[in-house]
Amino acid sequence: MDNKRIVNISVIALSVLALVFIVWWLRNDPTNDFTVNIEGADNRGEGAEAQEVELGEIFERYETDYTELSEKWPRFRGEDFDNISKSPVNLIDQFPAEGPEILWSVELGEGHSGAAIYEGLAYVLDYDEEERADMLRCFSLVDGKEMWARGYNLNVKRNHGMSRTIPAITEDYILTIGPMSHVMCLERKTGDFRWGLDVAKEYESEVPLWYTGQCPLIDDGKAIIATGGNALMIAVDCETGEKVWEAPNPEGWKMSHSSVMPFTYGGRKMYVYSAIGALVGIAADGDDAGEILWSATEWNHSVVAPSPVCMPDGKIFMTAGYGAGSMLLQLSENSGEFSVEPLMEYRPRDGLACEQQTPLYWEGHLFGIIPKDGGPNRNQLVCVHPDNPQEVVWTSGADKRFGLGPYFIADGKLFVLNDDGTLFIARPSTDSYIELDQVAVIENGHDAWAPFAIANGYLIMRDAETMVCIDLNA
Repeated sequence: MDNKRIVNISVIALSVLALVFIVWWLRNDPTNDFTVNIEGADNRGEGAEAQEVELGEIFERYETDYTELSEKWPRFRGEDFDNISKSPVNLIDQFPAEGPEILWSVELGEGHSGAAIYEGLAYVLDYDEEERADMLRCFSLVDGKEMWARGYNLNVKRNHGMSRTIPAITEDYILTIGPMSHVMCLERKTGDFRWGLDVAKEYESEVPLWYTGQCPLIDDGKAIIATGGNALMIAVDCETGEKVWEAPNPEGWKMSHSSVMPFTYGGRKMYVYSAIGALVGIAADGDDAGEILWSATEWNHSVVAPSPVCMPDGKIFMTAGYGAGSMLLQLSENSGEFSVEPLMEYRPRDGLACEQQTPLYWEGHLFGIIPKDGGPNRNQLVCVHPDNPQEVVWTSGADKRFGLGPYFIADGKLFVLNDDGTLFIARPSTDSYIELDQVAVIENGHDAWAPFAIANGYLIMRDAETMVCIDLNA
């Protein structure tokens, strides 16, 4: 066989192999064997040493005058914990040609902590990298003037950001929890310090691997904190700082990045929490307040960021990243006794799953963004029916893929933020994905993961280092 023929055969063989590879690539999910990489996967910041911290020691007042407004977004996921604004304010559905009006912008320490809003003031827990301090910063919502800041010195190593939590605000109090699980309670109107708590020290808790992601809760004048140490959860009187109850933790379940969700079912109010070790329901009131009403150890994953989605019929949807997938459970009540049964569990590529944000429950459907290991639907926004979250009703499509950013509903519109700070407006629907508009809000944005906050038509959003307020009023 001459050399020319050998070359021709070789070229043909290589071409066939290349064609086979291309066909395989197009027909298969290239992320099937990917290792999921959520925030902090660089593992920087591990092994932080215990520190003596004087909570509330730093205070600076800058301004006193601001424009008082009427509306609130007082905590993680809003007033009703559902990430749906009930405001009657009409919002735009198309951005101006020159882009949205940015009312103000502020540089923050690297992190993913979102804002809470209360009647014209916006509050964000920031980490001041220069001063080495956790700082609760208060801004005027209309013009971004910084009003005051309260905090404490604390050495925190950068771990793909530091601060991750949203304050809880009431008429009287502000409650924060910092990256190393330091809790601070302040007077809302003045910023005066009331009390503080070092959760990791007092309860021998283990700070989650990428710092505390649990957003605090104020309910009926009590601070509700999942401690995950020698108590599973505690209630503290906001006025006095005294413990009201401490939930037992005989199994040693640990603190996760998930937040506590209030839920009333079967005539009982409870706090539902996804600890590392189990999903639990804890009595919120009555003579047995603080007692564990039920638990589901079938839900047990080492990293859990989304919070429980509790639905009116007693179904509870749980999801997590790192390949954990999702579980649908059914809570039942019989003569005051509660039980919970897993209905289905599946991998992230087999139905609705979310890595970081908590899914939306709206009009009897669940909405969420599939994680990177979610197969062909990866990074797409999807809608499913909660009776069977493995059956996808619609997806945003292969050309509309998102990241780990937030999404919520306001004025009957669905707002979605991409990792790079691009804001999308869509029409919430149980039939199909209907996009109305999109615009890049933060120039050169990255890791725009913090949850939204909105009041009086002013939307606060951020990426890893910049927080902006934009006017969405129609």
